[in-house]
Amino acid sequence: MSRPRKWRRVCCLPGSNLFGPLNAKFDEDDLVIMTVDEYETIRLIDLEGMMQEECAEQMNVARTTVQRIYNEAKTKLAQSLVHGKLLKIEGGDYKLCTEEKVRPGCGMCRRRAELDKINLEG
Repeated sequence: MSRPRKWRRVCCLPGSNLFGPLNAKFDEDDLVIMTVDEYETIRLIDLEGMMQEECAEQMNVARTTVQRIYNEAKTKLAQSLVHGKLLKIEGGDYKLCTEEKVRPGCGMCRRRAELDKINLEG
């Protein structure tokens, strides 16, 4: 009997979930699927500038798990860029932090909500 997979905490879903060359035809064989938790590691490490340890804490997983997820995500990004394949973000073992009962929203979510409020008012 295998151990159940641990849900990864994800702050937000991507605004778009399909990326690729403008002239690409939608072909299932040329489609690279990136999970939402892989997307989250790219967002946290590369965009937010977090270290793997911080990312692991944010996502509620071990650092070694973040390292594995991050490496898989980078490989998928490279396949999409180098081979001109469409990249689709979907699926994975995740829960949005707004869905959690113990910790309703992470610091990232609160900061984003504050920035959205400022942008709407200003």
